[in-house]
Amino acid sequence: MNEINVHIGSRVRNYRRMKGLTLQQLADAIHKSRATVSKYETGEITLDIETLYDISSALDVDLNQLTDYRPQKSKPCVTVDYSGRSPFFHAERLYFYFYDGRYNRLKDGIIDVHKNAENDGCFEASLSIRSVTPTGRVSEVYYSGKVLYSDTLIRFSFVNQYNKLEEDLLYIFNPLELRDFTEGLLCGISSADLSPCAFKCLVTLTPQEATEDLKQHLLFTNKELKRWQKMNMLIVDNHG
Repeated sequence: MNEINVHIGSRVRNYRRMKGLTLQQLADAIHKSRATVSKYETGEITLDIETLYDISSALDVDLNQLTDYRPQKSKPCVTVDYSGRSPFFHAERLYFYFYDGRYNRLKDGIIDVHKNAENDGCFEASLSIRSVTPTGRVSEVYYSGKVLYSDTLIRFSFVNQYNKLEEDLLYIFNPLELRDFTEGLLCGISSADLSPCAFKCLVTLTPQEATEDLKQHLLFTNKELKRWQKMNMLIVDNHG
């Protein structure tokens, strides 16, 4: 089965579920049979561009949120920017991790950066965050936004596709030395309880295993908590 078809189909299924539509309701909206839409979602049928537009309109999402497929490289490569900027500067895909202590879950996501062809200085971004419940159920939340670069910091501003009140800011460091990971801070309004929140996070150029070591790395230490208590502020250092 074609990987692109499977990827687009899974995007259609996830956005349909997020919007609370059944297969039949989506089928009715785009004037297709329920069986056909089911095959779209499993990747058995290749979607033509006209149908993709119809689906994106029915689901109220941008077309590129359905067609953001990018093949994985067999050997991840870190490109060195000899202008002195880190490999995170204008990277097209980043991998994102944080630990949510409210639910005792390690969450991961993918950040895709899209350069605006009409404006070289404008970069848009999409973020999908995945979590796995103790019962093994996988859920994803999708965000869209923009990116602002500087020599030391990168700022992402994201809005939840279906809850405009949930706007998140992600600040990450451009590492001072060549490495494939960096730390940052995710802050915003939680959609679960509409309360301000902040998470220590890890952003990498290559996918990471969801291990206990990764979880421990994302926990606040007692030393950090004592330091922040003295300053009455939450920070994350750019250290190795």
